[in-house]
Formats: sequence, C-alpha cells, structure tokens
Amino acid sequence: MQTVNLGILAHVDAGKTSLTERLLHATGVIDQLGSVDAGTTQTDTGEIERRRGITIRSAVAAFGIRDRQVNLLDTPGHGDFVAEVERALGVLDAAILVLSAVEGVQPHSRRIMRILRSLRLPTLIFVNKIDRVGARTEDLVADVRRLLTPAVFPLGTVRAPGTPGATFRLYDPRDDGENAHRLAETLAEHDDELLVALVDDLPSDPDQFDRALRVQAAAGQVHPLLFGSALSGAGIPELLDSIAALLPASPPAEPEPRARVFAVERDAAGGRVAYLRSYGGQLRARQRVIAYRREPDGRITATRARITRLDVVDATPDQAEPTGREHETNVLTAGYIARLAGLTGVRLGDQLGSPVGLDGRAHFPAPTLEVVVRPRDPARVLALHAALLDIADADSFLQARVTPDGDTSVLLYGEVQREVLTATLAEAYGIETECGPGRLMHIERPTGVGTAVEIIGQGFYGTVGFRVEPGTGVDYRLEVELGSLPLSFHKAIEDATRAALDQGRHGWPVTDIRITLTHSGYWSPITTAGHFRDLAPYVLMQALAQAGTRVFEPCRRFEAEVPADRLGAVTSYLVRLGARIDGTDHVAAGWRIGGLLPVRFEPEAQRRLLDVSSGEGLWSSVPGGDRPMSGDPPCRPRTDGDPFDRTEYLRFLAQPRTRS
Repeated sequence: MQTVNLGILAHVDAGKTSLTERLLHATGVIDQLGSVDAGTTQTDTGEIERRRGITIRSAVAAFGIRDRQVNLLDTPGHGDFVAEVERALGVLDAAILVLSAVEGVQPHSRRIMRILRSLRLPTLIFVNKIDRVGARTEDLVADVRRLLTPAVFPLGTVRAPGTPGATFRLYDPRDDGENAHRLAETLAEHDDELLVALVDDLPSDPDQFDRALRVQAAAGQVHPLLFGSALSGAGIPELLDSIAALLPASPPAEPEPRARVFAVERDAAGGRVAYLRSYGGQLRARQRVIAYRREPDGRITATRARITRLDVVDATPDQAEPTGREHETNVLTAGYIARLAGLTGVRLGDQLGSPVGLDGRAHFPAPTLEVVVRPRDPARVLALHAALLDIADADSFLQARVTPDGDTSVLLYGEVQREVLTATLAEAYGIETECGPGRLMHIERPTGVGTAVEIIGQGFYGTVGFRVEPGTGVDYRLEVELGSLPLSFHKAIEDATRAALDQGRHGWPVTDIRITLTHSGYWSPITTAGHFRDLAPYVLMQALAQAGTRVFEPCRRFEAEVPADRLGAVTSYLVRLGARIDGTDHVAAGWRIGGLLPVRFEPEAQRRLLDVSSGEGLWSSVPGGDRPMSGDPPCRPRTDGDPFDRTEYLRFLAQPRTRS
C-alpha cells in the first residue's frame, strides 16, 4: 500500500481542523463529526486546545483512499506556534493550504506558501467556507495569483456562493474551451510541448492537459485550487479525488534506517511520547536505537535509547476487520508514522538511526520576545525552573534560561503562546505563574578580532587563552593539542564558553562568532574542571571586549498596499520611521510598497498607515531577519527592570570562585 504524509496548513480560523474532521468522516474513519467549538474533534485532544478552540500541537490521523493510506497532519494555524509547523514541514510528502472564502489570503497564509514554494512541496489549495455570507470566488482566485502564487489553477466553479446551498462543480476541459485554454497557459510555463501547441494554436488535447497537470502538481510546479465547505461537505469528494490523483506517494524506502521526530507529547504518566515518520529500515518495540540531534550551535550529538512501546498510525477504522493490511501495526517501515514511548529526553527534530538530513535549516525565524516568568508562590521558584527547562527541552524553539538575577526567562513568539504556557504550567505542573512584560530580543555580533590569555599560577589554577573573530553561528575550535588537557577539562571550557555567550558586552546573546582555544594548561592533581568553568568566561569576555561587538535588532519584511494618491505620503513616512524601501509595484487598488522595518516600529507604522490612507491601506509582514543598530545600542534590561551593567558583569566574571 502506498502512503502519503499530507499536512494541512492555514492561517488560524480558516477551518483546517474542521476539514480534517470532514475528511475522516467522509472516508469512514469516524462515525460522527466532531466540533471545534464543542471541543470534540479527533486531532485537538489537549484540554487547552479544546477550551480555546485552536490547534497548539501537530496531530496525526489517517484514512484510506483507493490504494493509499493518507497520514494527515493537522498543524497549528496561529503564528505563535510556528515551531510545530516547522517540524511538520520536514516530514511531509505534500500539503493542503486552506484559505477562508470570506477572509481570503491572510498574512500567515502568505508566509506558509512562500515556504511551500521554496521547498517545491506539492500543494493543493482548498478554499473553505463557501457557504458563509460574504464568500468570494473569482476575485479570491485573483488574490491567490497576486499574493501567493501565479501557478494556480481552479479546478472548478462555485454555484450559489455565500448561501447554505453552495456547491462546487469540476470543470470538464472537453466541454469548456475557455477553461481549457487557461489551463494550457498555466501548464505551458513548465511544458515546452504545450507552449508550442499554444503558440501555434493547435487543437487542444484534454488527455495531454490531464497528464501535464498530474506531473506538474506532483512536482510542486502548479497548485490546483478547489472550493468547498468543511461544515456542509461541499467539495470534499472532489478534494479526496485530487489527493488520490494529483499528489505523489512517499518516495521509495532508503537503504538505511532513518526516522524523524515531528511531535512530542506527554502520556498519562508524564513520560514523553514521540511521533516519528520513517524513511527507511524498520523500528519495533524493545529495539535499541541511536538518536541524533543537531544542537543550536550546529553540533550533532548522539545518544542511545530503547523503544518501550511502538504503535503505527493505521487508517483502518476501529469497527472494520483488519484484513488486507500490508504492514504490521507494531513495526514502523518507510512512509509510515508511529507513536513511540521510551525515548527519554526526546526532542522535536531528533532523528533515529541516521543523522542524514539534520541540516539545521530553519524555515521560520527564532522567537524574539523574551518574557520573565515568576511563580506566584515564591517557594516554588526551583519547581518553576525545572518545569520550564523540561518544556523547553522537548521543544527546541522554546528557549529557557536562568537569569543572573535568579529568575527564569523564555523566548516566545507572541502573547497567545504566553497565555498557553501559563495554562500549561498550571494544569500540567501545578504551578501558578505570572509573566512580566515582553521585550524584544536583540543579538550581538563581533566586529573584529580579539585575544586574551590567563596563565596558570598568576591567580588561577589553569591556563586558558582565546581568540575570537566573526564567524557563522557559534564555531568553537581548538588550536592546542587535544591531549594538552583531560577531555573533561576541554568539555568544561567549551560548555562554560558557550554558556557565557548568553550575555555579550551589551547584555545580548552573541552569535556568528568563531572562538579558538589558543592556550591551555593545568596542574595535576590540583586543577579541576570547576577551575576552567570559572576561568573560561572571564577570558572570553576579555577577548570579546577587545574584538568589539555590534548590536542587531529584529526586523519585519512588510508589504503595504495604499491608494494611488497616497503613495508619496506613505513612503515618506515609512522612510522617516526607519524603513528600507525595496520597491513599489502598481496593483489594482493602487500601489504596493515592500521593504524592511524594525519590529519596534511596526505597531506605529500600521496605525499611521490607516490614518494616511483614510482607512484604505493594507499591511502584512513576515519576519525579516535583523539589521545593525546605529548610535548608542540599547543594553539588555535585567529582570528587575534596571539596565544591564557591563562594568558590573565584567567585574563579576573577573572574580572566579576558586583562585590559587
């Protein structure tokens, strides 16, 4: 049996969880439709998800169609939970991008489609809610072409949109010459034979169009678009047929065992349960495996683990006889997904069996909102530290750290994620908390080369020397012989050095730096690893002070649509605000302005855009990396609100706990 690992992605409230429910019902997996509002859907199983009516964690369900098992991944639609979408993208064979016929193309939809196109992931576009008042059809297709992709072709038309009786009817190229010509124009972009036939005005061949559509849709070159309603069921049979006919199956099995973790949850006993997609080999219960992980600094680490329980996701309905299965539900093979227990410390993105594919590429940027979390009961500080570090350990996108003031801070994407984190701490860990105001995270990068060295016997029980210079990520190297120190001492130096990079000369994390250990030495048996953990940060900060650092602030890449007569006023204002304008394009409603703007100015820019454009301006943005700050850079505030004191911090580092 073929398998297809299919992701459902959308902007929040477009109806993707309801669509998942409808597909499971239409294929006989469930007898009764669940409701997002009532909290009875198959994939939103967490108490917080049911209460809030949003998807927070990626969930998987399966159904059968023709000769295929479709593993359906329902991903979060809210932008605060892009980490879940990030990991799901790595295990998909194809995707369905869900749009609302009422709200149309929304900012998160644009961000997702950019990534899907960059990955060349085969994608169907499903326009949901055609039965809602205000549903749009032809002008929405025009928006899709303009804002998402020009390589889109609607497979049919909607009758009575915006009414409870709205239906979707497929085009028949044999009966509709105009739509056949439109399809030919779309497909000819990637098919030279069709292009020649189109230029020479040769008679159309519907079978040739059909073959080309299948090939190009499977290659991610063209995106078929369908309309429908998850609530009424309109368009669902046509969507299922398109999934079976137009989307590719999982590729052949790889020769070596490999399986990737794309979701992690807790079982009733509090243990971690991982969802994995297999690419090759076999996994079964009680098997010992090697789990590979790419650390934030780029290193790949490996640990041994033993699978205690393994359940393969199966498309056979519970009430049906399990006849005709071509796989065992307790053996994970290529193309299938399984739920595994026993992998202590498993994290999103880990891979079993092989490190192949752990390239560390991120499609979404890291979070930039730092929030300090404190327990309402001061006696539970240590419990809160442990809980946050435990949550962050399972999710590499949620970074937690203990601050020099003794508090715990986390990096988040937004306010909704903060609310969910607070609820999770209360319900899963029994800790009531309160969060301080969020603050934007900046980063520091070295601007030159700096060196520093401390020699054994001159106040310290060890020798450490560093050279720091610009690099990529955090690149730690040795210029000394590996045997010049015991391995435990080398590890102590490296670990302490990486940890010290959390606060640079201005208090912000330091990245894109190459650190080279140039000097080392110790006294046996007096020197311990603790001496090096004390000494390494002090030497590092000396070298960093000599090299110098520059502070960079997070930015957003924006698009603003304004009436034609307001182009000059809006552009001038954005430039005064600090925006870099990359270009302007003429659109039907006026002009579209694109550029880069620091995150701190975006709320003001959005408000001003509405004023300047008399309420007719449209604003959308996606993360746009960072850019250097001019003038005196801001220092990172401490958790008590006071500014970061560089002198105080250097003085602190200059006094190791143990001196000779």
